[in-house]
Amino acid sequence: MPDPIYADPRLAALYDAFDDDRSDLDLYRGVAREVGARRVLDVGCGTGTLALLLAADGCAVTGVDPAAASLDVARGKPGADAVTWLHGDATALPPLAVDLATMTGNVAQAIVDDAAWSATLRGIRDALAPGGHLVLETRRPERRAWEDWAADARTEVRDVPGVGRVAEDFTLTEVALPLVSFRSVFRFPDGTEVASSSTLRFRSLDEVHASLAAAGLRPVDLRDAPDRPGREWVVLAQRPPAG
Repeated sequence: MPDPIYADPRLAALYDAFDDDRSDLDLYRGVAREVGARRVLDVGCGTGTLALLLAADGCAVTGVDPAAASLDVARGKPGADAVTWLHGDATALPPLAVDLATMTGNVAQAIVDDAAWSATLRGIRDALAPGGHLVLETRRPERRAWEDWAADARTEVRDVPGVGRVAEDFTLTEVALPLVSFRSVFRFPDGTEVASSSTLRFRSLDEVHASLAAAGLRPVDLRDAPDRPGREWVVLAQRPPAG
């Protein structure tokens, strides 16, 4: 089940306001151009920011997400009719044969169960055309990002169109490696509070590569994340070409 921050309509409506710096998506647009992608699958598309950017770049885009509330936000954005939006996950996709699949932000790490992770990668592999690519990002465990989160427990305030001034209290709640959990409490102008708890899995690079290979995907490149230098891996994998 998706976390409330994506699945609760009250919180999905806040997502873009609180995650307003999406310079991280430049990387994915660049990879799409690099591999010559014309058909793209955005796994965990959320409120659709990358899917819409890729559609504006001329790609035929399918966005899939298990959080209906986030998809409702995506469908309400300008240009949304150019994207095919699917409610679900990568384990139950229609035939697609895409050139590129993407997993941005926390998407890969939010799949914490081994079986679900394996099934997701197999689903992506089946959705790729022979020779198609997958690009994902994941935090480097050795950088211990959770220590920064613990030191940076904070309150952030945003003015959300149609909602008003909303505050978010963020706290780290548990470190039980490879799992790290945190909680956000959002306070609305009417005094209502809505909480969302999330857990991420910090996989080693060996684990990532092994899981890709087991799903029939060949790791072909490893890069730094330009928006978080030295903190994340960007992994590019490929479904082997036919023949």
